[in-house]
Amino acid sequence: MTHRIVVLGAGYAGASAAGRLARRLHRDDVEITLVNADPEFVERVRLHQLAGGQDLRSRPLRDICAGTGVVSRQAWVTAIDADRGTVELADAEALGYDTLVYALGSVAVDHVPGDHDVAGKASALRLRERLRESLPGTTVLIVGGGLTGIETATEIAEARPDLRVVLTARGRVGDRLSDKARRHLGAALDRLGVAVHEYTEITGTNRSIPADITVWTTGFTVHPFAAAGTVTVSDTGRIVVDGTMRSISHPDVYAVGDAALAEGAGGAPLRMSCASGIPMAWLAADAIAARLTGRPVPSTTIGYTVQCISLGRRDAIIQRVTAADEVTETTVTGRTAAHIKEFICAGAAWSVAHPTLMLPTRRRRVVVDRNHATVG
Repeated sequence: MTHRIVVLGAGYAGASAAGRLARRLHRDDVEITLVNADPEFVERVRLHQLAGGQDLRSRPLRDICAGTGVVSRQAWVTAIDADRGTVELADAEALGYDTLVYALGSVAVDHVPGDHDVAGKASALRLRERLRESLPGTTVLIVGGGLTGIETATEIAEARPDLRVVLTARGRVGDRLSDKARRHLGAALDRLGVAVHEYTEITGTNRSIPADITVWTTGFTVHPFAAAGTVTVSDTGRIVVDGTMRSISHPDVYAVGDAALAEGAGGAPLRMSCASGIPMAWLAADAIAARLTGRPVPSTTIGYTVQCISLGRRDAIIQRVTAADEVTETTVTGRTAAHIKEFICAGAAWSVAHPTLMLPTRRRRVVVDRNHATVG
């Protein structure tokens, strides 16, 4: 009997998981369906560039999946029934599965209607259009001094030096960076003319800094589908998984990327990021393939190496971190860092867009059914 694997979400984590599963399992034994609302793979780490006026390369999922055995299906997920093994889709029949990989990612934390964010392609395009219509002297307020806020502020300031860009933070801007990195960041913000307000609280009702355009980069939250069902989730709605990215309550459900609460090196939860999502996807795919083919399940602890922050197109910070994501004093800045970050981002997108060229490829036969009983 064919084993049905459904992957929900085709971001870095979901697309990577689908591609790796296709390289691990024999096509005669599995049906792999990749469900995504957008017909293209979106480089989320570049959405600040899209908002700033740059065009991103089109990567249709049908082209990415061609020749892999993975079926790409454009649809909106409306609900998941993990007890019955079904996924409800808008304007379509329910999709059944034997193994589910949940990779629906995250969305921007709720903000005031009419304001902007760069958490998704549609919202980044909306901000892009608003900026195009803006006259010189327009004030653009970026709320949030983390990595997304920094990248958004510097990208807009470089692309539109005629605008007044203001960056605010509840604490210090880039407070998780080393001293060297923060000094370089401060110099870059000054060079680009970004006004910085630290230890400043901005809320929907408290607008102490007048602005024509407000962009919220204060954090992300997960889609509510998992929390609405019976899968065990954290207090933030992330699916709680074991060391193989498998749900602790439903053995046929795996979660990867921003949607999963997984322990990393040092025991702390992995942060929402591309740097977490792709290794999580690889680990989940290898664990699924191992269990279905009767092979040893891999045991790996995911850790980090660097944090990458672009400061426009010609400047960046590469911050070396420990496996547990603790900052070190090793930092690369300037054009060299910009080249390194571009190489990392381009490499991540290339790996997603060329699943058949990634190694190793060992398509093994499925020998267990969904209940892990030997077949045949």
